[in-house]
Amino acid sequence: MSKGIALTDSELEGKVVAGVDTHADTHWLCVLDERRRVALSREFPATPDGYEALADAIGDPALCAAVGVEGTCSYGAGLTDALTARGFRVLEVLSKKKDRRRRRGEGKDDGIDAERAARDVLAADGTSVPKLRGGWVDELRSLLVARERCVSCAVEAHAAALSLARTAPEEVRRRWEGMSQERMMGAALGIEEGAASALERALLALARMWKAARDEADALESLMRRVLEERCPSLLAIYCLGTVGASELAVAAGENPGRLRSEAAFAMLCGTSPIPASSGKTSGRMRLNRGGDRRANKALHTVAVRRMRYDPRTRDYVERRMSGRRALSKAEAIRCVKRYIAREVYHALMHPKDVGERVDRLSLRKARKSAGLSQTEAAHALGVSPSTVSGFENGRCESRMLAERYSAWVLEGMPMGVENPESDS
Repeated sequence: MSKGIALTDSELEGKVVAGVDTHADTHWLCVLDERRRVALSREFPATPDGYEALADAIGDPALCAAVGVEGTCSYGAGLTDALTARGFRVLEVLSKKKDRRRRRGEGKDDGIDAERAARDVLAADGTSVPKLRGGWVDELRSLLVARERCVSCAVEAHAAALSLARTAPEEVRRRWEGMSQERMMGAALGIEEGAASALERALLALARMWKAARDEADALESLMRRVLEERCPSLLAIYCLGTVGASELAVAAGENPGRLRSEAAFAMLCGTSPIPASSGKTSGRMRLNRGGDRRANKALHTVAVRRMRYDPRTRDYVERRMSGRRALSKAEAIRCVKRYIAREVYHALMHPKDVGERVDRLSLRKARKSAGLSQTEAAHALGVSPSTVSGFENGRCESRMLAERYSAWVLEGMPMGVENPESDS
């Protein structure tokens, strides 16, 4: 049983509990009476009038302990808003996987699922406070979805162009052989439409599609960064966390991150918490968490990999955890790093305007220029991209760790490193 929000005896005494199985066109309501018997089980249309009828069927909000709703951010979003406006306490209920709800001897239909949702509320099994909707996090989610489609479109356009070039006659194939994506699509954009063959016309069309998708993806990412800078700059201040990753973590937590009990709950949500795997003589063993929000987990993983490459403290920590009597595997050590990053992210979400102590960017910039170093050279030494250094010096990028590293680098006499900068996602 997964932990959820437990209702006290005083909250349940003399009150009914309801559960709703939501769908695109209809919702099924099940109400359990004070003795936890099924008092009502029926279907309602997924329309504003249906929401009102469903709320009336539950009764007085003061006599209902809670309503468990599946999919509060999808099929049940409208119902959740309607019930909350009527004064009901709504809890999100996890939709069980098929293998859990279709065990031998256990049935499956809308009424059974609605009753299970109500009993999950009683058992505090996987229940949580629903995410707020209609705010800046919803804006980020919309922009993320659109950007992902644009990126996929660009990738597919390049793959199609590459496939056409590789299957073309030998003299044509050699012309496009060994080119990078940008070089190939740039060359295809230069094809003259009037004198083009059928193959070249197809490549030109795919190149135009690729460029349009890339331009739209960049524009959407700029909008996402603008939203984050205005509403949660503390996320952008986390070292090695880019705009897309910060957006994915904000969407995972929701506009009301306080609904999560603690940073440990946020780590569990992101799939970075350790899972006990001890048995018999094997004790103290932990395994990787394969659950949680995998998009958020990917964002934390990207930050961890970048820090392992550029941050000496992270490298030292990973080497320390992978050596000794209780040495961890590399995947387990990365999981530990991600857990610490999740703690930073949770603090940033709970304190969205906290970007740390301000540094004198102008003096750092003057020191770099007086040493005759370009932003690209500074980026190589600091292990970040030139655009990150530019944004930091101009006040567009907040990063506590970068501020510390930049200041220490200047104090050390600005020694030059040999690492290549990594672009920010």
